[in-house]
Amino acid sequence: MAEFPIAYIDPVFRPPSEANSLILPVTNGCSWNQCGFCEMYTQEQKKFRARDEAVVLEEIRRAGQQLIVQRVFLADGDALVLPTRRLLNILTAIREHMPEVQRVSSYCLPRNLRKKSVAELKELADAGLKMAYVGCESGDDEVLARVNKGETYASSLSALEKLGEAGITRSVMILNGLGGTTLSQQHADNSARLMNDSQPEFLSTLVVSFPTGEARFRQGFSDFQPLDQQDLFLEVERLLQGLELRDTVFRSDHASNYLVLKGNLGADKQRLLAQVRQAIEQPQAARLRQEWQRGL
Repeated sequence: MAEFPIAYIDPVFRPPSEANSLILPVTNGCSWNQCGFCEMYTQEQKKFRARDEAVVLEEIRRAGQQLIVQRVFLADGDALVLPTRRLLNILTAIREHMPEVQRVSSYCLPRNLRKKSVAELKELADAGLKMAYVGCESGDDEVLARVNKGETYASSLSALEKLGEAGITRSVMILNGLGGTTLSQQHADNSARLMNDSQPEFLSTLVVSFPTGEARFRQGFSDFQPLDQQDLFLEVERLLQGLELRDTVFRSDHASNYLVLKGNLGADKQRLLAQVRQAIEQPQAARLRQEWQRGL
């Protein structure tokens, strides 16, 4: 049996919707890696570096010989930090050696696009890059500063507008509860404003969590007070109330969410708001529903 054609450095992360994709690491780790809420790439072996281009191209060639895949996800944390020329070489190799691939996607930090023009992004889109997962986390500058995101409302909006103009589908994540009790309302309001101004094709919410403890997070947000389940619902309700989206697929179905929400904004806005209001008024029922959905 042939050896798997791609070498990985654990742990490897990818969006839930890329479960059936071939994960192709073109970088190791995250070029920013300073967000207080994120510990995905903090292990020593995940120190950021661009992988050797010749190695990546050879892995693509061997993958094409051994595998038939329709989607490829460029890992790790922010593949779009690579120069456009290198990304084009990778996308060209995927097209040559894996002609069945219909979509290539990657994570994208807004900062990655500061030096990339819309014309460059159009080149990448034409070469096969169809979707970028953008972790905006919040549209509120104070929240972003507290969690050391290294971004602002303006930088996030600029990146989303560039991607949209280039024809690359945008899937945006907002972190429910990221502002704690004191910044919850402005977190919801300004996140809604960012989404309204950018009109992404996909929007999801996850609940902020700290599986290995809060020490890293509290370095910049020492007075953080987490939201309880009821307050998380109220924040989502406020976010949804503020959203004026024309045609965005909305998902709140990650394992961290207490309430599963799925719909299209704006067609399903009132239905989604009704679901959240029911959960606010019947929190015990919402908890039992979530446990059932998780198979507990």
